[in-house]
Amino acid sequence: MTIRVLIVDDQMMVREGFSVLLGAMPDIEVVGEAVNGRDAVDRVRELSPDVVLMDIRMPELNGIEATREIVAADGGAKVLVLTTFDLDEYVYQALRAGASGFLLKDASARQLADGVRVVAAGEALLAPSVTKRLITEFSKLAEAPRPSAAAQLAYGELTERETEVLVLIAQGLSNSEIAERLVVAESTIKTHVSRILVKLGLRDRTQAAVFAYEARLVKPA
Repeated sequence: MTIRVLIVDDQMMVREGFSVLLGAMPDIEVVGEAVNGRDAVDRVRELSPDVVLMDIRMPELNGIEATREIVAADGGAKVLVLTTFDLDEYVYQALRAGASGFLLKDASARQLADGVRVVAAGEALLAPSVTKRLITEFSKLAEAPRPSAAAQLAYGELTERETEVLVLIAQGLSNSEIAERLVVAESTIKTHVSRILVKLGLRDRTQAAVFAYEARLVKPA
């Protein structure tokens, strides 16, 4: 199936550059562009893209608020945040708002396309060490909120093995790596991950990782 992508950035050259790179991929179609967060929310409603490439720092409505609105609308669009800096303080906020991951703007064409494919498939772009480092860094902040009382109650419903899998997800391990670590089939890990997301009311692995850090299940390195 063709992956429908919306590109959101207030710089025309950036939008055009990403559009050319992704448009060259046989399995990806750029269905539109947006110049700011408010425009992005409207275009998502109009075009129903599978993936939204979202800049953070934009006028009118920034990428964090736009991400929050798009996720809250629950239309199925996944948000992949684009940033210039790998330790941009706003990226952590975007992940908490519901983004499925992030990429640096200097990513290669292959990395960009692969990132879109990973997010479109329902996975989270969490494996790259830079993402793990970012989540780890900003979960150190004293003001980082703990999960809500309801979320903490839901956490108590996780089995011991599900909690173990959740911690490994937060450490950046893939399903195959977790399966190897726990000496079980990868399909078993996929089942555990699905149950974790349902019990905690989370969208994907990135949200699960953020939850694990905020619940202090994983200590920042």
